[in-house]
Amino acid sequence: MQWVRDQVETYERTGGREAGTLRDTGIPVIIVAMRGAKSGTVRKIALMRVEHDGDYALVASKGGAPDNPDWYYNLVAHPTEVTVQDGPEPFFVRVRLVDGAEYDAWWARSVAVFAPYAQYKEKTSRQIPLFVATRSTTADADGAAAKRAR
Repeated sequence: MQWVRDQVETYERTGGREAGTLRDTGIPVIIVAMRGAKSGTVRKIALMRVEHDGDYALVASKGGAPDNPDWYYNLVAHPTEVTVQDGPEPFFVRVRLVDGAEYDAWWARSVAVFAPYAQYKEKTSRQIPLFVATRSTTADADGAAAKRAR
């Protein structure tokens, strides 16, 4: 979607001073860069900013669609080649899918930030995947994609 590409470009160019919210909602976003599962090229998306104790939730809701967003497969394939930008500078993270009580806690935090997630959950028969991104000092040994994303 062109508006997402435009938002990512503006956010990165201004260090998050502009395009830091989801369209006209006023709800903050973060920029997530990852290696494409098939192409190997860097892919960037804007996601709702759900932060807790320095970790971030990456909610693969796709608006409650029956299938996962494409970026879900990128994170599954390359969980250590990811950066998050929450402000002026991106930083390396490692992502992991969560379940059980941890999923429930992060889901509650996510809905508290962006209430439509609850509607998305009701719309779909799949469990909406939820990744937690934890700050890392570097990408893995083959982290060229994440390094280029900086």
